[in-house]
Amino acid sequence: MADTKREIERKYEATPETRVPDLTRVGPVAAVEPQGVAELDAVYYDTPGLRLAADSVTLRRRTGGADAGWHLKLPVDTGVRDEIQAPLGPTLPPALADLLRSRVRDDDLVPVVRLRSSRDVRHLLDDHGALLAELSVDTVHAERLTDGDGDRDGDGKAPEAAWTEIEVELADDADPSVLDAIEKRLKKAGVRPSAAPSKLARALKETGGDAQPAAPGPPAADGTAGATVLAYVREQIGAIIRLDPAVRRDLPDSVHQMRVATRRLRSAFKTFRKVLDRQVTDPVGDELKWLAGELGVARDQEVLAERLRGRLDELPDTLTLGPVHARLRIWSAARESDARSRALTALDSDRHLALLATLDRLLTDPPLLKGAAGDPDTVLTKAVLKDYDRLARRVDHALALPEGHDRDLALHEARKAAKRARYAGEAARPALGKPAKRFAKRVKAVQSLLGDHQDSVVARDTLRTLAIQAHAAGESAFTWGLLYGREGAAGAAHERELPDAWARASAPELRAALGH
Repeated sequence: MADTKREIERKYEATPETRVPDLTRVGPVAAVEPQGVAELDAVYYDTPGLRLAADSVTLRRRTGGADAGWHLKLPVDTGVRDEIQAPLGPTLPPALADLLRSRVRDDDLVPVVRLRSSRDVRHLLDDHGALLAELSVDTVHAERLTDGDGDRDGDGKAPEAAWTEIEVELADDADPSVLDAIEKRLKKAGVRPSAAPSKLARALKETGGDAQPAAPGPPAADGTAGATVLAYVREQIGAIIRLDPAVRRDLPDSVHQMRVATRRLRSAFKTFRKVLDRQVTDPVGDELKWLAGELGVARDQEVLAERLRGRLDELPDTLTLGPVHARLRIWSAARESDARSRALTALDSDRHLALLATLDRLLTDPPLLKGAAGDPDTVLTKAVLKDYDRLARRVDHALALPEGHDRDLALHEARKAAKRARYAGEAARPALGKPAKRFAKRVKAVQSLLGDHQDSVVARDTLRTLAIQAHAAGESAFTWGLLYGREGAAGAAHERELPDAWARASAPELRAALGH
């Protein structure tokens, strides 16, 4: 079983002669209690190419101290990491191995650095005795366990390094402002923040070279359309890799965000077909569509269940007839379990690993076309406007249809086109600036409206199914029918709002500004 905690900490440079200043009465700190010295021995693991370190991910097996075991740290933000801990054992626990899959792939994990630290710990307490932060003075000895980029000396000894640092880690539920107050006091005493983001990063650098991302292939020249598109592609690929462990951990919104990254990437391949060769990207797009589909089952189920629960909660008790809440829970639980299982099966598949390897190759050897060398104002504007024209045709077609099934289908197709046009504007924003931002914002409003309409269509189909099931079980179907009618009214309201939203998004001046 793995346990997770959010680690918020700051590191500072120190020497053996550095004295920690008195921190009592610094912000809410009322007392500083020494906890003694712990001897820690940690071996850090990575791929031979240091893929984990390049992504600021650390994996270690540590003995000594109160939390001996396997520790995996995943970056969340600057100075913030999620630490997943598993019991000490001779081999990497499967729960942690799964979280590393998108980065490790088929590589081996090998020991790269050993850190032995003497940790002098002090607890910083408030006036009620509650823990605010833990401050430690660490005397560190690092030994490189693989040659890496470093050279062994004439005796064949592995490169080593030693340093002293101060680490301040925020306690669970403590106010992060306490770290600011402590830092201000440390700086006043001459203690400066560390240049290294982690002990591992410092150890790697001081024993033979820090980790570097995979070397890219021939890049597009700065200031070109290709440079803008490749930067966007790189961002989406990075998101897919980064979100893989988040989906496995079932973190809020992780499935949605990973699915969005796959969609953005597919859209970029189609939109910027004059920049990236579609003979290369189309097969990749097909695989991204597969992954989005496998993830989509979980996401769509999550959204639909939340919508139906909300609709039921809005009803007064007098209109809630029969065991509707129980029926919805049973329906939702069965589908959520199946959907999550399907998503995890996809992430564990060889097909997913092959897709990740293909995405790597897109960055190391991008299939650039002649248009990649072009001026972004010309190339990107033309691509964005082409997606706009596609959207305009679909919206006009949908609005010309009478209400009903065919119009619902047409509005759904318009929604897909709106999403692609919005992504095009967002991708072009670094080159085209505010006009692209305004364009994407207006189109997003249309996309959101069409999305709400599609959600009402899907909800109606599900409510009809639930009503049939209730009737077959001898239950009242009244409440399900009532909700069906309300969803129909909501969908009709969205349709009435569409012409005004589309008028704002299709304003000629909005498109004219893109080329200027």
